[in-house]
Amino acid sequence: MVATVTLPATSTEEAISLPAIGQGTWYMGEGLAPRADEVRALQQGLDLGLTLIDTAEMYGEGGAEEVVGQALKGRREQAFLVSKAYPWNAGKHSAIAACEASLKRLGTDHLDLYLLHWPGSVPLEETLAAFEQLRSAGKIKRFGVSNFDLNELQEWHNLSGQDTAINQVLYHLGSRGIEHSLRPWQRRQHIPTMGYCPLAQGGSLRRDLLTNSELQAVANELNISVPQLLLAWAIRPIDGQRDLIAIPKAVQPQHVVQNAAALNIELSDAVLARLDKAFPAPTRKTHLDIV
Repeated sequence: MVATVTLPATSTEEAISLPAIGQGTWYMGEGLAPRADEVRALQQGLDLGLTLIDTAEMYGEGGAEEVVGQALKGRREQAFLVSKAYPWNAGKHSAIAACEASLKRLGTDHLDLYLLHWPGSVPLEETLAAFEQLRSAGKIKRFGVSNFDLNELQEWHNLSGQDTAINQVLYHLGSRGIEHSLRPWQRRQHIPTMGYCPLAQGGSLRRDLLTNSELQAVANELNISVPQLLLAWAIRPIDGQRDLIAIPKAVQPQHVVQNAAALNIELSDAVLARLDKAFPAPTRKTHLDIV
């Protein structure tokens, strides 16, 4: 059974079910891999059911959005498209211009979800007003935030109410800080989480998880790869509910296939307990991990 996460209804959009694993694009469009390979990887992911694609104007200073736009030519309707605005582009007028520039690079007339990339100096009321204007104009369907810790998210939520679609933050087995305060509060408010760097590619609590002997042993016993184990753990149900979408980036065909296959991996209580013992959940609130 393919794992899914439901984005709750907003004041303008009905609830929607999305795959619990999407596709990230950080470092795409920067020449680190041939652009044709990046385009092919995103299209392969779409074919395998990884229909959510996350990008940002920051990634490659628009280069990643151009890659995504190329990948979505002729198949835009197959994707749930997410992009993000710089905090200094979050003003009454600058957010409108930033979104329109992203749309042009992406070759589309709308985003399914638009996020403020991280908190900045622009008053949140001003950003929210711009996002609402973009939504009224049909240029975005939903909006949310990224890299917001508890106090910041509470302030935003007090302004936007049920229209906060998601909070995107760093999350992986070696960086579980959001589990203490932030994620439980989000769950009470019915705000799903989008987890970036789910394969432990970054963060102040980063550990070299891909070569960790305990994780290698568990993965071998389950006949899966360590990345698949990390993804299955990240999207695991909590109290019977899935509310986190992981967005790994992949360019190599075999990695795309493995990521998609992780949507069907269920970890037993015994395996989860073993992972908790090796990488315990936090016992106190910590600063939000950001890269």
